[in-house]
Amino acid sequence: QVQLVESGGGLVQSGGSLRLSCAASGFLSDYYPIAWFRQAPGKEREGVLCISSSGITTYYSDSAQGRFTISRVNVKNTVYLQMDSLKPDDTAVYYCATDLGFGSSCQKGNNMEHWGKGTLVTVSS
Repeated sequence: QVQLVESGGGLVQSGGSLRLSCAASGFLSDYYPIAWFRQAPGKEREGVLCISSSGITTYYSDSAQGRFTISRVNVKNTVYLQMDSLKPDDTAVYYCATDLGFGSSCQKGNNMEHWGKGTLVTVSS
């Protein structure tokens, strides 16, 4: 059974850092793209960034570039989202997602078929 479980969310002050984890099970995450999305209160879900099977990062959000980095530890079947210089606008539920289809990629607009339940990040001003 394919499963993604996010963790690491919490309350942090503006300018602080958090590292989110996305633990995958039921498949080998290193062979597939893993993306992070977020949904702020009252707003639509938006893409943040994605890591491909070859380790290349694609940023979906201009706001994340320069502050957020994504990495994977294949032996742990886990992908991490390091968030630095956090701002109140980063407050959201963060989700990781993947597409296990043939030829899946981080291309913007691709539908991710498997999602975690999310972890809440709150940045106070």
